[in-house]
Amino acid sequence: MGRAYEVRKYSIQKTGAARGKIYTTFAKEIYLAAKKGLPDPDANITLKRIIEKAKKQQVPSDIINRAIDKAKGVGGEDYQEVTYEGFGPGASTLILKCLTDNVNRTVGEVRAAFNKVGKSLGVTNSVSYNYDYLGVLAFKSEHSEEIFEELLNEGIDIIDYEDEDGEIMISMHPNDHDKVKDVVEKFIPNVDYTIDQVGMFPKEKITLEGEDAETFQKLYNMLDAIDDVTEIYHNVDIEL
Repeated sequence: MGRAYEVRKYSIQKTGAARGKIYTTFAKEIYLAAKKGLPDPDANITLKRIIEKAKKQQVPSDIINRAIDKAKGVGGEDYQEVTYEGFGPGASTLILKCLTDNVNRTVGEVRAAFNKVGKSLGVTNSVSYNYDYLGVLAFKSEHSEEIFEELLNEGIDIIDYEDEDGEIMISMHPNDHDKVKDVVEKFIPNVDYTIDQVGMFPKEKITLEGEDAETFQKLYNMLDAIDDVTEIYHNVDIEL
């Protein structure tokens, strides 16, 4: 895999609007994880992991607790996960992960963003075949050999394992994401992950220049401003 894959982690935003979106996104993800499994972090590893990530992003405890309460039946929201694929300028492509309680509203807002720059949504699998669905972890450690050996002992099928000057990056099948974290945290109980993500990673990246680069940036910003959009994956080699 190497560094060719784009890995985007949650950034700590400074503006109130951006911070509010982070809160909203985590609240929806916590709700969905609690709804799919048990609304108890001790009995639901997926929920536990999302809460850990939320706390690292300084999401207040009352937001986390309210999301869990809603999953227990307190409140009327019913979120679902939807994915959209689209074509940007040049040879750029995008995959959008959304959490919504109104699919018609969400697809309308997403389609409008593409239309504003003269681009369009695609059908299912029109873009995603050029991406790999992976889990990725990165962290610093001096226990590289021990961690790698333990992963093998646990029978975990690692797609890629890199160690560059003490910074370890591991890619794995998404279903093994929590298993790999369990191994890592056995050696580093309070590990600080620089990357902790399950998502879509482009098999190849492209570079955009001039008007195409400006159009892509405009499209990305409009999509990122939509409350229901929780992740944007793309194949453009650009800092956003």
